[in-house]
Amino acid sequence: MKYPVIFKMLPFMIPLVFVIPVLTIWLQNDSNLISSRDIQQVKTVFTGIFLEALPFVLLGVLLSSLLQLFVKEQWVRRITPKNPVIGVLFASMLGIVFPICECGMIPVVRRLMLKGMPAYIAVTFILSGPILNPIVFAATIMAFRSHPEVTIGRMGLAFAVAVTVGLLVYVFSRNNPLKRSLQEFSEQDSAVGERKLHEHPKTWRSLFVHAGDELLEMGKYLVLGAFLTACIQSFIPREELLALGNGPTASYLFMMGFAFILSLCSTSDAFVASAFTHTFTVGPLVSFLVLGPMLDFKSLLMLSTTFKTKFVIGLSLLVMTLVFIGSVAVNALLGG
Repeated sequence: MKYPVIFKMLPFMIPLVFVIPVLTIWLQNDSNLISSRDIQQVKTVFTGIFLEALPFVLLGVLLSSLLQLFVKEQWVRRITPKNPVIGVLFASMLGIVFPICECGMIPVVRRLMLKGMPAYIAVTFILSGPILNPIVFAATIMAFRSHPEVTIGRMGLAFAVAVTVGLLVYVFSRNNPLKRSLQEFSEQDSAVGERKLHEHPKTWRSLFVHAGDELLEMGKYLVLGAFLTACIQSFIPREELLALGNGPTASYLFMMGFAFILSLCSTSDAFVASAFTHTFTVGPLVSFLVLGPMLDFKSLLMLSTTFKTKFVIGLSLLVMTLVFIGSVAVNALLGG
């Protein structure tokens, strides 16, 4: 079924919910729209975001290529639990074994799905992997040494959201959510194999050829996401953003929107959030730390290249709703 163009653009319009109010304030207070200092800031922030994310994208495409060439479909099907509850619990713990940032998660998960991993397990891994891993756990403890409740809240809420979303995907999403069917991917891989790998199957050369193809496919969306994020960070003063976060409910929405727009790596976002410990309570801080790795601007673009538009929209709305409700609950339990 084909959807209208405007429907396909909906995932890219989600940032407008957060950007329009701050743009209104900015345009009212600054008559000089773009200065040389702003342009230099865009270049600096873009370079920082891109260089921070690129190693994880490279790691992701290399792991994806290793899975493609050396892991058989039968192995993936054999280790994947048949019980959905055990399956989502298994997926939520995969981040401990594969500590991959959200930037490199998409190509790995797509390849695992092509090898036979069910969609609900894959989605659980996408959401939990960037948070529930030793590197992020250690970084969060370091950033919030005097506030251990933030670390507890982050890990607990990330686990709860990932498991809940995984089970809901199992119940309500029976069709293949990949944008291209498994048959199309198989036909493409067969064509590439006949053209490039027929004479040299499972060699290091074929590994890097495959990784290069995936890097080009995913990298263009990383560049676009990093550039748009740099523009938002450079042109919108943080003080004006903070002014929008006054109020019990607005503080949660602000921190969630801030995480979406900043698009920080999950290994470093805790140090940014720690700057707000005297401004916000535990709940808004946890909403920032959980939503960002699960759903930010650059990862939304990368999700849209892999999954169907309708699935991405539903997944995005579900994650935002659960993070909001969960962070309010965390604040009630741990904010005392």
